[in-house]
Amino acid sequence: MTIDFDTARLPCEFETEDHQAWRETLRRFFDTQVRPFADEWDEQGHIPDQLWEAAAAVGLLGLGYPEQYGGTAEGIDVWHKNIANEEMARVGVGGIGATLMVHGIGLPPVINFGSQELKDQVAPAVLAGRRRISLAITEPGGGSDVAQLTTTARREGDHYIVNGSKTYITGGMRANWFTTAVRTGADGAGGVSTILIPADAPGVDRTALDRKQGWWCSDTATIYFDDVQVPIGNLLGKENQGFKVIMHNFNAERMAMSVAMEAFARVCLEEAVAWAKERQTFGKRLADHQVIRHKIAEMLRHINATSAYVQTVSRQIQLGHEDAAAIALLKVQSSNTMELCAREAMQILGGAGYMRGNRVERIYREVRVNAIGGGSEEIMRDLAARQIGL
Repeated sequence: MTIDFDTARLPCEFETEDHQAWRETLRRFFDTQVRPFADEWDEQGHIPDQLWEAAAAVGLLGLGYPEQYGGTAEGIDVWHKNIANEEMARVGVGGIGATLMVHGIGLPPVINFGSQELKDQVAPAVLAGRRRISLAITEPGGGSDVAQLTTTARREGDHYIVNGSKTYITGGMRANWFTTAVRTGADGAGGVSTILIPADAPGVDRTALDRKQGWWCSDTATIYFDDVQVPIGNLLGKENQGFKVIMHNFNAERMAMSVAMEAFARVCLEEAVAWAKERQTFGKRLADHQVIRHKIAEMLRHINATSAYVQTVSRQIQLGHEDAAAIALLKVQSSNTMELCAREAMQILGGAGYMRGNRVERIYREVRVNAIGGGSEEIMRDLAARQIGL
């Protein structure tokens, strides 16, 4: 048996012919419309505008969203979403999925907590790929500690007046709307609200953050709000209850990242195995050296454990038993696995892995953004400890 991206994935008894057809559809889409250009896009620092509408046409952007807004919800389950994240990761350019699918964290608060008017205005345009939406939570003075954010929204008549800034905002330079965490009340989580801010509102400014270790083709921005007037109808949920809106989003984001990181690890394994079979050193293949075989076996061991964990947590979600602690620790497991496999693949490829233009080199650079984004490993461990009552 040849070990590659597909054979290294543990069989999943819950996937049906419909799931397999979805995987094949996405595989064709990414192999024809993304992979041939992925390296060029990464070097250029952006993906083309038409990719959003192409992704919408194949059903990727609308996956799991209500039909009334242009999505596809009937018959869609956690396995369809997992497959989408796996196939995006297979490209080996994390910045593509990060920016193309950023509506996955920006749009759900609007769908779940916004007024019908807001939903009708925003959701169809985003799911069709015509408009973009980003999530704006992290601030220059703090990241994971959402309860301590300082961007304020002061109520004046029928508007909020927003002042402050957000940073490391994925998709921020191209977004038409920002789903934004603001302080409307006292200190702590009880004074946080979530509002939708149009990017073209007077007083909104943004600066690109383009000196990044990874995710080069994903635009990242710092957003500034200077006396920005936002209608009170743009409030998502209730005033001073925005922490609930934000937390509602995190499990899905962390699950998506976990699935992608396990898939990135399999990309590294595939590249390492192919190189070890081809490369000759000291009169024999790299794969014939015991130390290299052990590296590959160890990579596969970690991937198997993580894949089994992904399937277990996914099944819990499918049954309606979403466990925040299990998802948090899965994210840690997945980032550790991605890091180990990226390191070992780089060691096996040697100088070839160090050169730009290959999937292992890119994935190696993108380990940290995955380990930190969506909740750092340290925050995830502490969250899990608190969830189990410590």
